[in-house]
Amino acid sequence: MKNKKLKRNQEKAIVSGVMAGLADYFDQDPVLFRVAAVTFLILTGFFPGILIYLAAMIVMPKEVSGGVKVDYEI
Repeated sequence: MKNKKLKRNQEKAIVSGVMAGLADYFDQDPVLFRVAAVTFLILTGFFPGILIYLAAMIVMPKEVSGGVKVDYEI
């Protein structure tokens, strides 16, 4: 089993990469997590959801990229 770590994904980020990091951790599409987050924000009246998101943004470390990504081979 692969040793997974929860990190913010800066490459797929829209705001700070929290939802993209969660999606990577659970091997899911980031859109599912973003829709769930927006739904949670609307249902709870925004304030609790924003606090949880900010806490996750502070606690989750950024994913360190290993350099330049190349999509082709020579």
